[in-house]
Amino acid sequence: MKKNDFLFEIGTEEIPAGYIGSAVNKLKDSFIKDLNELKLEYQDIFVYSTPRRLAIKIIGMDSTQKNETIEKIGPSKKASHDENGNLTKAGDGFLKSVGGKEEEIYFIETSKGEYIAIKIFLEGKATMTLLPQMMKNAIEKIAFPKTMKWGSGTVMFARPIRWIVALADDKILNFEYEGVVAGRKSYGNRYVGLDSHIKVLNVNQYPEILKEVKVLAHREHRRESIKSQIIEYSTHKQRPISGIDEKLLDIVTDLVEYPTAVKASFSRKYLDLPSKIITSTLSQNQKYFTKLDKDGNLDNEFYFVSNGDPAFSETIKIGNEKVVKARLDDAQFYFYEDTKKSLEQYVEKLDEVVFHAQLGTMLEKTERIVAMCNHLSDILFTPNKLFPKNNNENDLLISTNEQKKEDVLRAARLSKADLVTLMLSEKEFTALQGYIGMNYAMISGEKHEVAKAIYEHYMPRGHQDDLPSETIGAVLAVADKLDTICGIIGVGLLPTGSADPFAIRRAANGIVQIIDKYNFDFSLKCLIEKSFSYLAQKVDLKESLARTTQIVFVFFRQRIKWLLEEFYHIEYDVIEALDIFEWDKLIDIKNRAIALQDFKSQAMSQHSAIDTEVSTNFRILVLGFKRVSNILEKNDTDFTLNPAYLKDKSELILYHNMQNIQSEIKPLVSEMKYREALEKIVTLGTDIDIFFDKVLVMTDDVCLKNNRLALLKEIRMMFLKIADISKINFEG
Repeated sequence: MKKNDFLFEIGTEEIPAGYIGSAVNKLKDSFIKDLNELKLEYQDIFVYSTPRRLAIKIIGMDSTQKNETIEKIGPSKKASHDENGNLTKAGDGFLKSVGGKEEEIYFIETSKGEYIAIKIFLEGKATMTLLPQMMKNAIEKIAFPKTMKWGSGTVMFARPIRWIVALADDKILNFEYEGVVAGRKSYGNRYVGLDSHIKVLNVNQYPEILKEVKVLAHREHRRESIKSQIIEYSTHKQRPISGIDEKLLDIVTDLVEYPTAVKASFSRKYLDLPSKIITSTLSQNQKYFTKLDKDGNLDNEFYFVSNGDPAFSETIKIGNEKVVKARLDDAQFYFYEDTKKSLEQYVEKLDEVVFHAQLGTMLEKTERIVAMCNHLSDILFTPNKLFPKNNNENDLLISTNEQKKEDVLRAARLSKADLVTLMLSEKEFTALQGYIGMNYAMISGEKHEVAKAIYEHYMPRGHQDDLPSETIGAVLAVADKLDTICGIIGVGLLPTGSADPFAIRRAANGIVQIIDKYNFDFSLKCLIEKSFSYLAQKVDLKESLARTTQIVFVFFRQRIKWLLEEFYHIEYDVIEALDIFEWDKLIDIKNRAIALQDFKSQAMSQHSAIDTEVSTNFRILVLGFKRVSNILEKNDTDFTLNPAYLKDKSELILYHNMQNIQSEIKPLVSEMKYREALEKIVTLGTDIDIFFDKVLVMTDDVCLKNNRLALLKEIRMMFLKIADISKINFEG
């Protein structure tokens, strides 16, 4: 069959960098879906993108669909024909729907009886006639966070569509979208001129021909070009940037069409500022790359990537340096003015900043955080009461814990003070909250541990962010995030769908990650109730206190499931097996889940003789327990087990082994050693299996029946101390 190459380019005004990656993936996915549905084969697909274009190239695509003969099955013979063999309305309707003739009908036998059928010949269509609809589908399936209309049109897109290239080999496809007629004319980099177009004579010329008008359409080539140009500036004595910020590199790649890296610098006097103030100015605000000197300290040189004419790089550099100087002048002024006062002096000013209209000011939030930190410290930093009172080690422990509590409370008091400094209140450096507080705390003479906790209590700021590195910051982070979560949900602003304006999902994720990292033995329900007790004077609850507490608790339960799935790869059925518990203590649930998941995974892998034995025993155990659960679900009993009624050898063995295992696993469960407990229980699987083979549970003897049901109930209760393993699924 003849093959075609296909090119489709959507030319636009500059699309925001953050939109491009997702858009080009949607473009590709749409074509792949349509090609598969239309049964058109192809050899390869390539996608290209710049701020002004989204493009796809398909190589070796079928020029036509294959001819097909398909069988269409209609209604049953009884429904399609009357007693005289004539077509009924149902039969005639079927014929009309498939475009068939009565003489083409035949009968087929199915499991439900005889049905009418007809074979339809479908002639394959030329791909050229199918592509216009595929292109239209692709444009309409590209989704953006924000869209716009332009002119008198009704189409919504990230930015106005200005041109379209649509070619099959060297032929222009007949396609028009919102008044833009497809052709072979593409446009180049703006600095070459707004009319700097190029004619793509055939598909194979793309994207190489665009280089003539200063466009690198291949995103990865553009990215590597930026990276290599920056690295070229370094010497053996100096290191370029701190390993190159990959996220920033991705953003810059989507901001330019023809990158030229330029080295620039700022006055060394600004290096007296905390380094993140400078890197925030350059990296976050200006999208410039900073550099470290040979000693690993921030250097005054930086790199920016120009999309303009390389011949004017020096002029562009001067302009960029002026912008940086102005921003750093501001930062330096804010810094020197702020540090004329201690960080403590800013705390009372927090009364002028509203946290939330219904939740009070930032000063009130700070007071709640301090109260919660005091409560958490009493839980975590209580000395081990098993030490004798005159033991020197106990004295040292008391001293250490008292110091930790003092540091936590001091950090809590100062945690939000930087929000009312010039550096943050002027909105120039809002991303540095916490970092500014840490630096100002150290300048004010606060302890290193206190200053670090002020910085770390905002962690984690996102999915891949670090967690607090020390206990003080971890406790403060939990207190702050919990106050936000309970407050926001308390006033009825529980997140819905993808909308989470107060980022309380992220806050809850942070809490469960911190509890997990530090093995904090917290009762979540108690913490939530305590948080609401501090909010009582502020929050006009939309629901009752008990109902609101439960809503927050369920919200945390969802985040714990997220933690188990995301970080420990716990499967859905293992999580379901733990739904019988309250999930009040995260560490307990995590230990149960890991133990059960390990057993399930081992049971499904069978890599060794030992694994095979575990696999067999665990599978037998799960199947036996499912049977126990099913019987009890239909025949629950309040009868108390009487060992004297145990007559059959198999039920006696099962009973005695169960008794032994119960005594063995009791201390293991109390110490959360669930793997060891499962290793004990798994041996009971064979006994349960033999019991069901040898004994009739639902016997006519009522006493025997009830006693056997009571035995099964005891077994079930023993199992449920660890998990409801009847939920475990070995399929798929």
